[in-house]
Amino acid sequence: MGNIQEAQNALNSEEVSKKIISRDKIIIRTSVIGILANVFLAGFKAVVGLLTHSIAIIMDAVNNLTDAASSLITIIGTKLAAKEPDKKHPFGHGRVEYLSAMVIAVLVLYAGVTSLIESIKKIITPKKPEYTIVALVIVAVAVVVKIVLGRYVKAMGEKTNSDALVNSGQDATMDSVISASTLVAAVIFQASGLSLEAWLGAIISIIIIKSGIDMLRETISQLLGERIDRELALAIKETVTSFPDVQGAYDLILNNYGPNAFNGSVHVEVPDTYTAYDLDDLLRQITIAVFEKHNVILTAIGVYSVNTKNDYAAKVRDDVSKIVFKNEYALQMHGFYLNEEKKTIRFDVVVSFDAPDRKEVYQNIVKEVNKIYPDYTLQIALDTDFSD
Repeated sequence: MGNIQEAQNALNSEEVSKKIISRDKIIIRTSVIGILANVFLAGFKAVVGLLTHSIAIIMDAVNNLTDAASSLITIIGTKLAAKEPDKKHPFGHGRVEYLSAMVIAVLVLYAGVTSLIESIKKIITPKKPEYTIVALVIVAVAVVVKIVLGRYVKAMGEKTNSDALVNSGQDATMDSVISASTLVAAVIFQASGLSLEAWLGAIISIIIIKSGIDMLRETISQLLGERIDRELALAIKETVTSFPDVQGAYDLILNNYGPNAFNGSVHVEVPDTYTAYDLDDLLRQITIAVFEKHNVILTAIGVYSVNTKNDYAAKVRDDVSKIVFKNEYALQMHGFYLNEEKKTIRFDVVVSFDAPDRKEVYQNIVKEVNKIYPDYTLQIALDTDFSD
């Protein structure tokens, strides 16, 4: 537990605390800007929509209120996620941010469904709008404001790794498309007398519904637990294998407890001559290095021993490796160790999720190895393709 505690102490350091506080401030400040801008736009659009009898502009105003509510939810979620770990939630409250993103996705979905219903009503019982130059100018200004706001919020969301902000930014961008489409419909009506806004409202509503479903699907996927980002996984393994006697890093598993809040485990291959003291010192160094470079706490590091006293082991490993990689779905073999005294061969084999039957692949490998080395007891583990 010593190496874990050292990493946790580093996590509580003043430098890390400042980074967390800075991130939260950026998210809250961005959300406040979003609330002010959306309430301002909603008020103007609501007045314009009522004066011109435009359902599209009124729905656009409702969308702005939804965006303001999304920003408020983001602020609340950020505050709750920043709470210190407690006895019931020892890993912190970071996943609240994912719940915030989910609520925002539901709001977007609700706004799209509501807008679609109203648009269908207007298609059935149409009412011609009465646009004015002032109304069109206000809508045009709203388009520009929403484009700028959407890009800003999304950029801040990507910078701080906040899904809630990214979703809000995407929603704002969608709103700019809605406003622009409303403006186009108004120009067409002024030029030809043809009112398309109800139909346009229906099309836009479907786009909004799709956007909400996509946001919801992505957030649920994150809550379920996604595959580790390839670049992060490779970077962590590179750090681990940078230590002289570490001959391989495998089975990297990371648990996500909120944006930028990972802890997990990894297995390393080290010489079988290592003493308990050597291992203790090495694992502490690895844990601290991974945290300092990647902000990831390794709560456990498993150890595979590598044969250094038995030359015959190298030949056996080579033979077994050929058998394993003869199968197209075998991605990796690691943790190989030959114990001549006990007559055992042990290793792990990683089988791809693309295999029609992973267990069948594993069983075939076991049979093939057993044919060549029938005098040995095989300890072969079917491993999961957790990360790259």
